[in-house]
Amino acid sequence: MASRELDTFLRKSLGDPKTPPETRATVERLFAVNDTSPAAVAALCAQAAVVARAAHTDPRLRATLGWLVELGLVAGVTAATEAPAPEARVYFSPGETCLDAIVGAFRAARRSADVCVFTLTDDRIARAVGDAHRRGVAVRVVTDNDKAQDEGSDVEGLARLGIAVRRDETEAHMHHKFAVFDGVRLLTGSYNWTRSAARCNQENLVDTTDPRLVGAFTREFERLWALFGRA
Repeated sequence: MASRELDTFLRKSLGDPKTPPETRATVERLFAVNDTSPAAVAALCAQAAVVARAAHTDPRLRATLGWLVELGLVAGVTAATEAPAPEARVYFSPGETCLDAIVGAFRAARRSADVCVFTLTDDRIARAVGDAHRRGVAVRVVTDNDKAQDEGSDVEGLARLGIAVRRDETEAHMHHKFAVFDGVRLLTGSYNWTRSAARCNQENLVDTTDPRLVGAFTREFERLWALFGRA
């Protein structure tokens, strides 16, 4: 457990008969994966908050929304006192340092990898994504529908492996290039996940554990995941 205060708060929430079902499910998931670190709590809060926004129209979720706010305060204090100083590295191409950072992040992932990329045609990255999925990492991919159909795209192959994929079907482009790993590590930059990006292009990639940046990109991923999941 990350801290006595956080552990006490979660156990009290789980044992409180007034705790709404949505809240109870969130707490049970935290204990099921045996990880109530501030980073894990923050990642789950970001995901749950997307659903909890419906509280404005669904009274059943109002109690959950209030619980999320209170949990955020407890986890925030814990993170401020216990979390290590954030790390950041920057890579540039041409060259394979950006590629190595992406592949290495998938190899290091233990629980989740949320990918939001305009295009994915580099088979070396696709193999790393597939390997993480087969290892039990929960992988989700958001991409652009036009690029997903390009010759050489690896997106359909990943979907056939059972990886969850959602596409931007609008006339505009989903042009992001970022990924969040285990809710604690962010890779973002201009770097397209293609061989030409490594071989020819002038690109950049930032690799950071700064919780403010990780949280912001996590919320953006969840927003797009919900947006592109609508029928």
